[in-house]
Amino acid sequence: MPELPEVEVVRAGIEKLVVGHAIATVTVGHPRPVRRHLAGPQDFADRLVGHRVVGARRRGKYLWLPLDSGDALLAHLGMSGQFVVVPTERPDEPHLRVRFTFTDQPSWELRFVDQRMFGGLSISPGGAELPAEIAHIARDPIDPAFADDEFVTALRRRRTGVKRALLDQRLISGVGNIYADEALWRARLHYARATDTMRRTEAQTLLAEVRNVMSAALAAGGTSFDSLYINVNGESGYFARSLSVYGREGEPCERCGNAVRRDPFMNRSSFTCPRCQPRPRRGRW
Repeated sequence: MPELPEVEVVRAGIEKLVVGHAIATVTVGHPRPVRRHLAGPQDFADRLVGHRVVGARRRGKYLWLPLDSGDALLAHLGMSGQFVVVPTERPDEPHLRVRFTFTDQPSWELRFVDQRMFGGLSISPGGAELPAEIAHIARDPIDPAFADDEFVTALRRRRTGVKRALLDQRLISGVGNIYADEALWRARLHYARATDTMRRTEAQTLLAEVRNVMSAALAAGGTSFDSLYINVNGESGYFARSLSVYGREGEPCERCGNAVRRDPFMNRSSFTCPRCQPRPRRGRW
């Protein structure tokens, strides 16, 4: 699944190429990606045609495109969703689901492609500023309005394992499994470390490392572990080549040389260095 840096790369691409243009046509090739629009695909299209895209914004892993109507086109990429901007004459992708054309840009179009169709598009009435559907999601650590002190205080008040806290979208958004493991390795914290035992300086260091990991991934265009993830120009990210611990079971830790360990975690996996990230005596799993 695309994580926050991947989604931010897509948002930036849409902002550069799509914002300011008016939607001419919307063609829904399969109803599932617009399933949350209960009035159906035709109404979904009718409510978008003729309106101008005035922004491209993100909260965690959700994207939304504010429209000049005051509504917003809300998107989640799911496991395999892609937004691509391509020339109109380009052959359709095998899993093209929704096509957008623009009145003042007849030479190219925006396409939503989704093989597994876990992603989705919907219209948020009056959601241009912030869709109500995602108002409960916390800001992410690369949001300029993210409140560091509030996060550190809230984290230390929790009674849970630190990785579970990082994955809680109500506390901090956009930190997925890969970047949580990378940040915890950099901060020398085990994923089961109890949050209420963390010193303030440890929590601050962890937040800084989360930002460092995400900034590096943004610069590389994302991790792109899944070959289905690409940005709006059809290019994959390369940060996966720079991962220090995630997916490296049995390989030597870059810091100490000890073999990286993999543990089952919330139907996923956690990767740690047993020496750099010692398991707590009384952790919370």
